[in-house]
Order: sequence, then C-alpha cells, then structure tokens
Amino acid sequence: MRLEKGWLDKANRCPSPNYDVRSNKEIDLIVIHSISLPPGIFGNSFVEDFFQNKLDHSKDKYFQEIKDLKVSSHFLIKRDGEITQFVSILDRAWHAGVSSFEGREDCNDYSIGIELEGTDVDSFEENQYESLVSLTSTLMSELPRITLDRIVGHSDIAPGRKSDPGKGFDWDKFKDRIIK
Repeated sequence: MRLEKGWLDKANRCPSPNYDVRSNKEIDLIVIHSISLPPGIFGNSFVEDFFQNKLDHSKDKYFQEIKDLKVSSHFLIKRDGEITQFVSILDRAWHAGVSSFEGREDCNDYSIGIELEGTDVDSFEENQYESLVSLTSTLMSELPRITLDRIVGHSDIAPGRKSDPGKGFDWDKFKDRIIK
C-alpha cells in the first residue's frame, strides 16, 4: 500500500463533502472507530451513503435520528477487509466530534479517523485486522509522529460520550502485528 497525494492507492474512493482543510497542524494521531447502519447491521452501503450525505432516511427508523448529521472519516474497513477512503489524509475529516487527547482539543485537526464496520460490543473479523494493520503501518511510515501510543479509540478521546471501537476490539492483537 502507498499514499499518493493523501489517497491510499489500494482503497476504493468514495469522496465525502464533509471535510475541510487542516489548519497547518501536523498529523500525529489515529482514532479507531466502529460504525454500522442501521446499528448492528452489516454488509450494505449505508455508511458510504451517510458519509456522502446521500442516506435515504426512509429506509430505516434510525436514519431519522441521524438525518441532520454531517460526518465523515478518512477510511472505512468493511467486515471483509475492503478499505474505502472518503477524505484525503491531507484534509480534516469530521469523525471525532467534541474530543481531546493529551490536553489538545478538537482531535479532527491532527488525526486520521478509521472506521471499522461493527459495533462496540461485537468482535471484529480477521480480514478487518489484516487491513487495519496494513493501513496503519502505511500511515505510520508516511507520518512518523504517529507511534503506537498515538493510536487510540474514539472512547479514549471522547470518554463518556463515545464507547467505540468497544470491548470486541482486540488492541493487543492489533498492535502486536504492526510493523514498527
């Protein structure tokens, strides 16, 4: 895997309008999330539609609750390991919300968001770990300020507000596989 002008060469591109330009801050954090739409349902394109502001709100009752949200992430890793990219890593995706890491507010300014298709209670698939390790290793080689201790969950930067990626995510398994 390689990055070319902020885009991963092995990812499906699905550009989101939900981003803005980074304000000259160096990227030094990766935030791992989990998402499924509707909650607990996998194997559809609703996350992609949501991040592109194209979600058909009549398809599920839950979609009415999120219809006014404008969010994105840099990457999504599906259950089968397929990687989709929504925002160039050179730009600021809208994934973290109200957040703080080591006393620095607004993690969107200096982080990369990676969504895993899943929930904060279910286990993740081996294919997802393989893709996540490969993606993370690529990002770390391009962005040397990102170290293992600067890879966190959404729950770490928004405690009490967010619980993902959740108890089903095996941090040891993931971090032990990263090429340092």
